[in-house]
Formats: sequence, C-alpha cells, structure tokens
Amino acid sequence: MIQAVPKTMTLDEFLDWYPDGYGRFELYDGVVVEMQPTGTHERVAALHALKLGIEIERLELPYFVARQCIIKPIDSDKSGFIPDVAVLDENALKTEPLWKKRSVITKGETVRLAIEVVSTNWQDDYLIKLAEYEKLGISEYWIVDYLGLGGKRYIGNPKRPVILVYSLVDGEYMVSEFRENQRIESPTFPELNLTAERIFRVGQ
Repeated sequence: MIQAVPKTMTLDEFLDWYPDGYGRFELYDGVVVEMQPTGTHERVAALHALKLGIEIERLELPYFVARQCIIKPIDSDKSGFIPDVAVLDENALKTEPLWKKRSVITKGETVRLAIEVVSTNWQDDYLIKLAEYEKLGISEYWIVDYLGLGGKRYIGNPKRPVILVYSLVDGEYMVSEFRENQRIESPTFPELNLTAERIFRVGQ
C-alpha cells in the first residue's frame, strides 16, 4: 500500500518513503511528483534503451543501461531525478557512496549518458534537469522532444519534433539539433546508427 506523502521531504526521507512497486516518482525541491508517462512515451524510451544496450554489447563497453536510478543534484539534498534512460559506467560506480544501498548517483562522471523523453511538463527537462545535469558534470544529455512540445526558444518556430544532444565542453553544455533523417551524433556512442526519424516514427 502506498504511504501518504508528507508536505515536503529531504532526499533521504524520500528514499525511505519511496513505495517499491507502486509507480515512478521524482523529488523537486522537497516536493514529490508522480511521473505518469503515456504508452508512447514508454515506447520511445524503450527504443533508446534497446539501441544503446546493443551498442554497449557490440563494443564490449563497461557500461549498462540502468532500469531505474536516482540522480542527486550537486547542491541540493531535497531533489532527485530519474532519467527516462541512463547509461552508467560500471567502473565509476565503485566510488558512488550510495549506490549499493540506494541506487542513487551523486557524481556526474558515473553517468555516461542521460536521456529525457519530453512530456507535457517539458520545462522540467529543458530548464531544471538541463541545469542540474550540467552542474553535476554529466558529459552527455539528450532531450528527445518527439512531439515538439518544448518552448519556441528551444526548438524553434514553428515547433517541430527535435532531438537535442548536449555535450559537456569545459564545464558547459554545447547543443546539437537532429531532425528527420539526420543520424544522431553521440560523443559517447560515435558509431550509433539511429536517426531522429526512426525515433519519431515510434512516437507517432
């Protein structure tokens, strides 16, 4: 049975409260938010996990696609985010203090790639998570806006579906846009054979 949600809580309290097997939740500045993805959203996320998993296996990389992990912002003990897809470095996990007990990531170098598939709450991905992942030092972050929901200042006018790949350069994200039949260029997976159109087709 799911427990009642307190008004606000710390990340530790959130982790103690988290109802295993009862949905998917994130913590924003002490406030618990239940994530309720659509079936299409899940299909788009699953395609990424599948393609990246195949690439990891093919190249025998020391990475894996986490089923669910919580990323803790660098300067807050009241937030925790669950990416739609996260590729983690097995070697870096050895220095993660909370991993074995909590599956919580506290260091940016542990996350080789984080992907957020945009929903109606697009501001979370374009504003909050973008800033927090950059500060934490996550080297690569994708925003997969398969419905073209983001603000015009991010995706243009008229708004169209887009995949934005943010790469960390000297501590700051540089962004590349991919649409239609463009192959997504990933610094972490330079040989990845995946086009924007292939992803958008799943999201139709």
